[in-house]
Amino acid sequence: MAPLIAIIGSDGSGKSTVGDHILQWIGRYGPAGRAHLGKQSGNVGRAMGQWPLIGPMLERAIHRKVDDVNRRQKEDKQPSLLPALVISAFTIRRKRRFKRMLAMRKQGLIVVTDRYPQVAVPGAYDGPGFPDTRGGSGLVLALARRERAIFEWMASHRPDLVLRLNVDVDTAFARKPDHNRDALARKIAVTPTLTYNGAPIVDIDANQPLAQVFKDAEAAVAKIMAERGYTAT
Repeated sequence: MAPLIAIIGSDGSGKSTVGDHILQWIGRYGPAGRAHLGKQSGNVGRAMGQWPLIGPMLERAIHRKVDDVNRRQKEDKQPSLLPALVISAFTIRRKRRFKRMLAMRKQGLIVVTDRYPQVAVPGAYDGPGFPDTRGGSGLVLALARRERAIFEWMASHRPDLVLRLNVDVDTAFARKPDHNRDALARKIAVTPTLTYNGAPIVDIDANQPLAQVFKDAEAAVAKIMAERGYTAT
């Protein structure tokens, strides 16, 4: 299939900005497409919040369930049934988007992704939403096993290149002041531990000026494209 370039990093590392640039720049090698492979619970909640009458109530409910799941992740406990169903719904949605991304590659499109599924760290960096624990009801554990199988399938599709954007917590928080600083720090600490099934990874210092980040990203992508036999025009 056509090359797959995944861009990962903490919130505030510039994933979307770098992704937009690389998508435009990589067009010199051939037709390209973009895919977002994250959970996007915030986007879904905000979209539902615009619905008349019940919208705000649904948005608040989603945020409550996400907060409950995050709390139980820290406690290494499985969620109750309703939050578990919310997790499963987002997993099904993510699987559909992943399949669309694979279809783009099969059609010959070079794909640039914002985020990428992984199974090494549950609950972080687009990992499984259910904790890796056996405690919980039978139905919730069945949903957890199903989610794990979906994530293992997605993670088995190894990217041709992972651009890992590394940023310090001060810079990330300055760019994302609406985020929780401690949560950003935890994500930044996890960043170096992710291997994405042995995919080639290029680390980029995202604290640098944006022009230099673009230059480093372009150099990494150009190298992998040459290895895959692509020539820029």
